[in-house]
Amino acid sequence: MIKKLYLPVVFLLALSMVLGACAPQAVEAPVVTQAPVVTEAPVIAEAPVALDYPALFADFWASVPPDAAYGTVGAAKLSEELADKAPFLVDVREVAELEKDGYIEGAINLPIRTLLQNLDKLPGLDDPIVVYCAGGHRGAFALEALKMLGYTNVRNLNGGFGAWKKASLPVVTGKPAEPAVISTPIVADEALYTALNDFLTNLPEGFLAVKADALATELAEKAPVLIDVRSQAEWDKDGYIEGATLIPFPDFLSNLDKLPADKNARVVIYCGSGHRGAMADMALHLMGYTNVVNLNGGLGAWKAAGLPVAGWVDWASVMGEFLTTLPEGFYSTSADALNTALAEGPVFIVDLRETSEVEATGHIAGSIHVPVRDLLKNLDKLPGKDEKIVVTCASGHRGGFAMMALRLLGYTNVFNLGGGIGAWSKANFALEPGLPAEAQVLSTPEVDASRLKGLDAYFSALPDGFQTVKSADLNAELGSTPAPFVLDVRTEAEKTADGYIEGSVFVPVVTVPASLAQLPADKAAPIVVTCKSGHRGGMTMMYLNFLGYTNVRNLGGGMNAWIGAELPVVK
Repeated sequence: MIKKLYLPVVFLLALSMVLGACAPQAVEAPVVTQAPVVTEAPVIAEAPVALDYPALFADFWASVPPDAAYGTVGAAKLSEELADKAPFLVDVREVAELEKDGYIEGAINLPIRTLLQNLDKLPGLDDPIVVYCAGGHRGAFALEALKMLGYTNVRNLNGGFGAWKKASLPVVTGKPAEPAVISTPIVADEALYTALNDFLTNLPEGFLAVKADALATELAEKAPVLIDVRSQAEWDKDGYIEGATLIPFPDFLSNLDKLPADKNARVVIYCGSGHRGAMADMALHLMGYTNVVNLNGGLGAWKAAGLPVAGWVDWASVMGEFLTTLPEGFYSTSADALNTALAEGPVFIVDLRETSEVEATGHIAGSIHVPVRDLLKNLDKLPGKDEKIVVTCASGHRGGFAMMALRLLGYTNVFNLGGGIGAWSKANFALEPGLPAEAQVLSTPEVDASRLKGLDAYFSALPDGFQTVKSADLNAELGSTPAPFVLDVRTEAEKTADGYIEGSVFVPVVTVPASLAQLPADKAAPIVVTCKSGHRGGMTMMYLNFLGYTNVRNLGGGMNAWIGAELPVVK
């Protein structure tokens, strides 16, 4: 700790010694037979300096705004900086962790409990510093403490060393050399330094964090007060833990009345990865809350543990399982089979095309018309969830992902007309002119609200062309640089019988979820999916969109259209 020299006191002590040496010899005191009364001087304790924590934390909160990623830096960005103009790296994990897992080259090791006792090992107050721990929790403590002491350019590695390793960035084994003294630290507020140092020095085992599985047990037994400090947008997009109260991090200090009045009550805070939660956790402890912990790894760790999330759907798992378990026929029906079924009795048919398309070509007798973008807003126009429904579009593309969406919502007997109205017309089956009669309300369906919300948002935002590409256009694009990645999701038998587009990658639709490593690593890279008619391609396209692939199209009409246009195939 920084020591101050009190010169007036030293001067007085020296003066008293000089005067004592020059004083005359003392006269011997008379013998007193009665014992003297000794009065003990009272001990006066110095009153602790009261810190204005609301003001201190308001200043700190302002220094880590959302547009600065709350004071974090991503692993990829840090790697770039280290190769250019490296910031000063401080690893605040325990020595045993470094010896076991390694560390980032160039880092010094100052375990979090000893950090503030080693400020002379850090550079100047305005020099760039990046702190990191295992997952971001302790790093956030370090960031908060250093910034409150006047270090202006400190960031925390988002996700910690775990995120660094997950990004396959280089790791040095062992532990760093002992850090050297490189500065004379300046502490403007000694009382604040003492409070922060006491907090870090006395961190208990676990560092005031709780793991996801332990929190799940708590919630099942005696639920703590659960505070979510993410943004409203994150809450809406990524879901939340049931029972949580949302207090976005920028508004946290002005909403402390939402916490229990009893500062000894159990409180658990969480964010996306643990960083914001840790900063709020530390602030509450310094303000006198005694039983606050942060969810280690945040909601990301909660999801990774497979624990329930309200208001969110794990589309990767839900859609992946759907594709993996597709039966023979892939929930598609042919024009011949539909015509035969209609001859035996009514079939509920939903025409998903645009109004102009239906007006131009007509419709299958008895069908209803609901454009695909509006389909999920009109579930009450459909029959019961176990009754047979056939959806159709122009070529099978829109019908493929519409069928998939309805089945994901619990409709168990939905099929897509393979090849769509185009295949129906090619088979010379009749079409009624104009639009069908207006659809009527038939049911009040009960579906998963979170699934419906996500799927309807996707359908409503479908662009013109519905993310298809024509055969001639794809052929031209394949001659350009870079050419799109062509993903063929047909069966081996189809590929052998009909051939394939040169350069395409063959992954049957049921194996796509297990074969994502074969796709471009860049999720913005152009991908074109192809199947036989567009049905499986439409489903695959939607699945990849929900996984974050942003430039996926389906070959309109599939290989049938490609071959029909007499474009080259490899056999």
